[in-house]
This record gives sequence, C-alpha cells and structure tokens, in this order.
Amino acid sequence: MKKISIIIPAYNEEEALPFLYERLEKLMNEIRNYEFEVLFVNDGSKDKTIQLIKELRKKDERICYVDFSRNFGKEIAMLAGLDYAKGDSVIFMDADLQDPPELIPELIKYWEEGYDDVYARRKTREGETWLKKFTSKMYYKVLQSLTRVPIQKDTGDFRLLDRRCVNALKKLRESQRCSKSMFSWIGYNKKEVLYDRDPRIAGKTKWNYRKLIDLAIDGITSFTTSPLRVSTYLSIPTFILLGVYFIYVIIKCITQSVAIQAFQAIILLILFFSGIQIMLFGIVGEYLGRIFNETKNRPLYFVNEYNGEKETNE
Repeated sequence: MKKISIIIPAYNEEEALPFLYERLEKLMNEIRNYEFEVLFVNDGSKDKTIQLIKELRKKDERICYVDFSRNFGKEIAMLAGLDYAKGDSVIFMDADLQDPPELIPELIKYWEEGYDDVYARRKTREGETWLKKFTSKMYYKVLQSLTRVPIQKDTGDFRLLDRRCVNALKKLRESQRCSKSMFSWIGYNKKEVLYDRDPRIAGKTKWNYRKLIDLAIDGITSFTTSPLRVSTYLSIPTFILLGVYFIYVIIKCITQSVAIQAFQAIILLILFFSGIQIMLFGIVGEYLGRIFNETKNRPLYFVNEYNGEKETNE
C-alpha cells in the first residue's frame, strides 16, 4: 500500500486545527487504498498549536509533527516537512483550509496516471483584497519575464509531489528560499488542476505586505540574474536622453537667445544619475546579501522534538 504524506506548516493555527483535522480525518477514512501521514511542522507557534497537535496524535497515530526550536519561516518549514516525510508522495497544504482537502483525491488520480508534480491552480481567490490579487498578478508577470524557468502563475504551495521530486528538492539547501520557483526549476512531469480558493476558516493571516515583498524579492533574485543587467539596459537610453537634452539646450540658446542657468541643469543631472546609482546599488546589495548568507553555511533549522522525542541536532 502506497503512503502519502500531507505536509502542513503551522504557525499560530490553534483556531483552525479542529476544523482541519475533522475534514482530513473524513477524507482519509474514505480513501482506504492508501496509507496516510499528516505531518505538521510547528514553526515556533506562540499559541496552543503544538499542544493541540500532540492531543491529535494521541488519538490518531497518522498525525505526526516536527516542532521547531523557534520560528524559522514557512519556506524552511516546508523543507523540514520534506526531510521528515516518509510517503511515496507528499502533498503540501495550508492549515487555514484555504486549500480544500477534498481536492486531494483528484491530485492522487493524476499522480497515479504518471504525473510527478500535480499542482493546484487558483481560479478564484475568495477573501482576498483587490490590491493583493493585483499585486500577485503583477508579480507573476515580472517573474515570468525575468527568468528562463517557466513559472506557473496563480499557483501556490498546494500540490502533490512524487518521491523523486521530493528527493530533488531536498538537495536544494539554500537559505533564501522560494519554493514556488523551486517547484518549477526541478522540472519533471507536471499537471494542472483548477480549484476555487476558499477564505480562511479561522484565525488571521500571518502574511503582511512586507513579508510578501520579501518573498517576491527572494523569488526573483533566487532564480535569475536579470536585475543585474538593469544597469546595461538603463545606460543606453540614459546617454541618449542626455545627448538629446544637451542638443535641446544648445538649440534653445541659439534660436531664442535664452540663457539657461547652469546650476539648474547640474542639479537635475545630479539627481537623475544619483537616483539610478542608488537603485543599482540596491540591486547589487540584494545579491551580495544572499551570497553572505549562503557562505555562512548555517543549518537551516533546529528541531525541538519529532513525534514526542527530543532531537539532539547532532
């Protein structure tokens, strides 16, 4: 009997866990020809999330958990789920039930047909603001235009991955992670499944625009060096505009006998080039920061306990 691991990163999800387990239990009891493992990765929750998970494990041995020593972030929690998952395939989903568990049988069906990465693409996104939908759409457009790797738009972490995809992802140990891009980068045989994304069942979202911007920057800088070429792309039109400007000044002085004050032109030029330099230094700084973080070669996470057993982290 094949085993399927459902990986659920959890951070302060005590309100959603009872609803999540109720729907997962019903689903797992209905699908009898597979063995299931529900692997929670507690990402340093400050509420009763880990206590509730432990209580669920006492009554259902299919519930497993990895308890982090502190909050390391969702991307690292997903990697830890891959490290500890024992299934022939894994399914990533959120604890807030925006990803409906009832879609899992369809994901499994396409996996059995030979697909390695069955990803769920959102048709609608209930409970999200117009601004968040718009910025998400623009982010995917920018990412797709900058990278040579085909990135699936309107696609989150909700997907089924075959064991060979899991093994490939486990080899990618960089600290600045963007799993959505990594899923595309490893390749393999992919299949799209459409679904309607539900609003949160309970609790509050842990994402704010600062975190979303950080994730977007990680996604762009992790898989393309295109931003570093901005200096080249900007230099050509900049010098063209500069030449046109000087020609304009000369013609105006000759034809209209109007004296252009030198300090005004100098101030404008200084501001223009200073703005470009600051932007380019910022781009280079993003890449240097990532080089610095990777060269430290620190462990990506530490585990407090796994299924009730204390980890030594040796």
